[in-house]
Amino acid sequence: MDDRYGADVLATGWRERAQKPLARVEATRDLVVEVAADGYCGAVVGVAGGNVELEDRVGRRRLFPLGPGFLIEGVAVVLVPAVVAATGPKRTASGSFAGPEVRARVARASRILVEGRHDAELVEKVWGDDLRAEGVVVEYLQGVDLLAPMLDEDPPSPERRYGVLVDHLVPGSKETRLTDEVLRGRHGRYLRIVGHPYIDVWQCVLPASVGIARWPEVPRGIEYKVGVCRALGWPARDQTDIARAWQKILASVKSYRDLDPALLGRVEELIDFVTDGPE
Repeated sequence: MDDRYGADVLATGWRERAQKPLARVEATRDLVVEVAADGYCGAVVGVAGGNVELEDRVGRRRLFPLGPGFLIEGVAVVLVPAVVAATGPKRTASGSFAGPEVRARVARASRILVEGRHDAELVEKVWGDDLRAEGVVVEYLQGVDLLAPMLDEDPPSPERRYGVLVDHLVPGSKETRLTDEVLRGRHGRYLRIVGHPYIDVWQCVLPASVGIARWPEVPRGIEYKVGVCRALGWPARDQTDIARAWQKILASVKSYRDLDPALLGRVEELIDFVTDGPE
C-alpha cells in the first residue's frame, strides 16, 4: 500500500518539496512589476549590467538587481534578461558589424588610456566587443596630471602605442596645457591624445537618453558630479550616491546612439591609432 506520508517523518527538505518554483519572467520593456522589499512599482525601461531599471508613474527611475524579489499582479517571480532573437547581421553597441563568435585575442602592447573609472566603463559599454576583437586594453589614469609620470615609467614605442582620451580638452584649459606639454616631449611621437569638450564624461551621454532635458550648469567651487546630482534632485550625500547616479546614467546607454558625437569620433580615432602599428 502506498504511504502518502513518506517513510521518514524527520527527513529534511519537506518545506522545499512543498514550495513551487517561481516563474522566470523576461524583463521586457514596459513590463510593470512591483519590488517586494519596499513596494516600489514601475515599468521596465532598461536592463544592463545585471540590473533592471524601473520607472514609476511620475517618471522617477530606480535600479534593482535582476533575479527574485519582484511581484507581477501580486505573484512572486524571478526577473531575467530578455532573450533577443537574431534577425540579421548582428551589430555591436558601437554600430560595427559583429564578427563570428571567437575567443578574445591576446592583448596588444598598445593601450587606450582614459582619465577615470567612469570613462573606462562607458568605453567598455559601447566599444567593448570591438576592443576585445582587436585585443585592445583600456586603462584609467585617475587624472591627466598623472599621464606624464606614467609615460616616463612605461614609455610608448613603435610596438607600444598609447591613445589617450581626455576630458575638457578645449583651448586654455588645464587639460590642454598638460597634454600639449606631453606631446612636445620625448614620448609624443607614439601618442595620440584626443578629447571631448565637456567637464566630465557624464555629459557625453545624451540628456534625452538619461531622461532629462539637459545637463545642468554647475557653479565653480562645487564638485561637478555632486552639483549635477543636486540639480537633478538625485541623492548626493556620499560617494555611494554618486556611484548610484553613474550606474543610472550608464544603464541608459544602449549603443553609440546614446552618446554625443564629440565622443564617438574621438574613441574611433584612438582605436584606429593603437591598432595601426605592429602587434
